[in-house]
Amino acid sequence: MSQPLIQLQQMVEPALNIQEMQFWLDKAVAWGQTDSLDTQKDTCLHLSRLRDFLQQLLIHINNMSSTTETMKRLPFLGQFLGRLCWIPYVTADATSRRLLFQCLWGLFSEHPGSAVERKANQWIRKVLRQLSTEEDDVAAQALLKHMGVPPEEYHVKVLRKMVALMQKNIGKSCSSLGDINQRCSCDNILATSEACVPLVTCPEAAPLIGALLEQPVTCVRAALSEDFLDALSAAHSSQCLSLEEQAVVSLWCHNLSSLEEAVLSLLECVLTNTGSTPQTIQEQLAKSLLPKACAQHCSIFSVVNDMFRSILKQAEGIEFVKYLIQTFTSRFLRELSPLRHQMSVSLKALFPQSPHSLLVPLLTPPSEMPQEAWRHHLNWLSGSLQRLTEEEEERDRDSSSSTRGHRKVFEAWFLLVQCAQWVQVAVQLLVTSGPEECTPLLWLLTFYHHPTNRGHHRALQLVRAKEAWDHLHSLFLVLGCPPPPVDRLQSLVALLSPQPEIPPLSPFLIVDLLVNFAVFSQQSLSASTEILQMVVDWSGLFDETHHVLSSLELRLNEGSCLSSHANKVHLRIKALHNTLKHGALLRTKHSHSNTTH
Repeated sequence: MSQPLIQLQQMVEPALNIQEMQFWLDKAVAWGQTDSLDTQKDTCLHLSRLRDFLQQLLIHINNMSSTTETMKRLPFLGQFLGRLCWIPYVTADATSRRLLFQCLWGLFSEHPGSAVERKANQWIRKVLRQLSTEEDDVAAQALLKHMGVPPEEYHVKVLRKMVALMQKNIGKSCSSLGDINQRCSCDNILATSEACVPLVTCPEAAPLIGALLEQPVTCVRAALSEDFLDALSAAHSSQCLSLEEQAVVSLWCHNLSSLEEAVLSLLECVLTNTGSTPQTIQEQLAKSLLPKACAQHCSIFSVVNDMFRSILKQAEGIEFVKYLIQTFTSRFLRELSPLRHQMSVSLKALFPQSPHSLLVPLLTPPSEMPQEAWRHHLNWLSGSLQRLTEEEEERDRDSSSSTRGHRKVFEAWFLLVQCAQWVQVAVQLLVTSGPEECTPLLWLLTFYHHPTNRGHHRALQLVRAKEAWDHLHSLFLVLGCPPPPVDRLQSLVALLSPQPEIPPLSPFLIVDLLVNFAVFSQQSLSASTEILQMVVDWSGLFDETHHVLSSLELRLNEGSCLSSHANKVHLRIKALHNTLKHGALLRTKHSHSNTTH
């Protein structure tokens, strides 16, 4: 046993474990002798235990009657604390730094009564002067009176120096070496990332974190520590860490859980916010980095798309989820457009599970196609999807392959949801269609809202959709301002009620048709608002109607709306919105009046 340990064992109080004291003395010496990656990693791994020991040591110092007694019992305490003051990883940690300097403060005597205490005070002042950015005794005295904590500037300086050293340790990756025989330092990346775990919430560590995340993975030794990635993900999601955009994208590439959390957070904003509207969804996506990240990395898009596919299976009838998926896909494609020639990525690679024949027709936005071609294009899409579903029904006769058929139709529907602007174009064209022209467009609309035959009875739903179109066509065909036929309105609303063994027609299907007829038909505005208001009052579909009106207004602004009189359409949409709001206000007042009485 070493002489210092023998003396410590004789002098220390039972409250302090002798073996633990020796352990930390050895650690302090070892950490101070070299600044290797192994040393950095070892320091970071032991920080938590060191804090506990310093807390125990502080209690011990405070229980002593004087510094003379403390130094008599622990003669090597000054050496131990002094060594720790010069280890950047210890002083960079806020809790360890605070405990360390509280221990120094505990040793400082305001009225030194012996040579030992005077010498101790002189040493403490010297340490604090050297550690602080100020050089005069006045600054040191001020620090002592505030529990001995040096100015913040010093710690920032120490932390930046330590970050610079760690960043230098990353070295060159394989891809930057000119000589293939030259050894790369990719093996340092793992150790550096592990050593960086305690620093993830320090703003000064941002350059190092960014450098680690953006380091090209050129060999197996260039992997980042899972603890580092998990710590980054937790800090970023709790907003304790601010990262540059590219660093966030790199984090998503390295850490699947952080990417999944970002997608779930986006979905949660839509599903839990009772005030969600098409505008708020657009705003959420405008602030989100996910569409841009998906355009830069196909692997990210694949994960996000799989999550959307999964949530859509569970939330088939939630229109806000459909709208989110459609808007996200649209933004992703806009971000991807200028990058495609650089990345040489095909649509088949981006949408591997979708029917390939439908990719280009659906992913081409209406704004990029002449309006005269829209009807022919939609008829082709409707026919292609109808053939796909008929093939599924044939496969259903063979139980061994029915699952495969169902999956194929689901993928076609999922792609249609992603490109739902074409469905909205179909609804708009239904306003000016005749009875012979409306069938393929109604089939497409019905398929969008009722994609599978299992439990949906798509064929019967198509018949009911045709009835809804007939009622609306009759209501808006007669120009002028006669009172709308009550029987037609009642029959229209009745289609929302379930029939024996048949689920009700989707409210959004009827509201889609109703709003488009009110906006684009030649019917007068006063008659259109009266019809819309009566249907909304009887059906209670205020939120659904508001959603469709808002999304229609956004489409008009984007240019994916067929209209030669955009200003007139905007005015009609505004008037219909005001009618809805006025009706809602009257219902609220009436309800309040009934409650009061």
